[in-house]
Amino acid sequence: MGKPNRKIAMVTGATSGIGQATAKVFAKNGYNLILTGRRNERLEAIKQKFSTKYGVQVVTLCFDIRQHNDVKYAWNMLEPEWQNVDVLVNNAGLAKGFDPIHEGDTDDWETMIDTNIKGLLYITRLVSPNMVKRKTGHIINLCSTAGHEVYPNGNVYSATKFAVDALTKSMRLDLYKHGIRVSQVSPGHVEETEFALVRFDWDETKASIYDDFVPLRAKDVADTIYYIASQPKHVNIQHILMMGTQQAGSNFIDRSGRKE
Repeated sequence: MGKPNRKIAMVTGATSGIGQATAKVFAKNGYNLILTGRRNERLEAIKQKFSTKYGVQVVTLCFDIRQHNDVKYAWNMLEPEWQNVDVLVNNAGLAKGFDPIHEGDTDDWETMIDTNIKGLLYITRLVSPNMVKRKTGHIINLCSTAGHEVYPNGNVYSATKFAVDALTKSMRLDLYKHGIRVSQVSPGHVEETEFALVRFDWDETKASIYDDFVPLRAKDVADTIYYIASQPKHVNIQHILMMGTQQAGSNFIDRSGRKE
């Protein structure tokens, strides 16, 4: 891999959407990258593109974040110098299904809980000890508007994102005495991602939920994440809640047409 010669940003779920956009903005600003995801071909393509275009070092770790042993194995394969992560972006997350609680698919529930909560914890548990040892580091969690207000049929997804909000606050209380910043971004609807496709099992018709309004774009969220990370060391932006102009909350969207 080679000894890293710059600051390191680790981005989970980096093969598409917000994760890939976040990796790009950190690479453009000179960070070396550790990128994780389940699709190795995509990871390798992103690695080749970013390392060539931006002149940064990129390490890829291919695993399913729900599988604790696989996550630990991949982390332990890193050279010690690469384990000194400066910015951890806990982006990996998803929604599965859109049913009322009495009709929900328990397999979907397990997938969301294991990815959005347990996966975030697995990564944080591996990365944070070196931050504590070095007395420096920044953890940025991807929450959602669904982590602050619920909406019909969002039940378990909202519960997992409420958990992310609680974990962010708890992590901050555990880590601030060690000089570590903990932040959170909570976006509303975001296009240019696979979120809706995954939620509706790749049914493109059901996933066409952005045709009648302008949501955020992946780049908007990525730029916000980098803004948080780029503040002076004494500044910790604890939380940014962001939505498109046509969205006023989880349950309030102006669907009268795309107003570019």
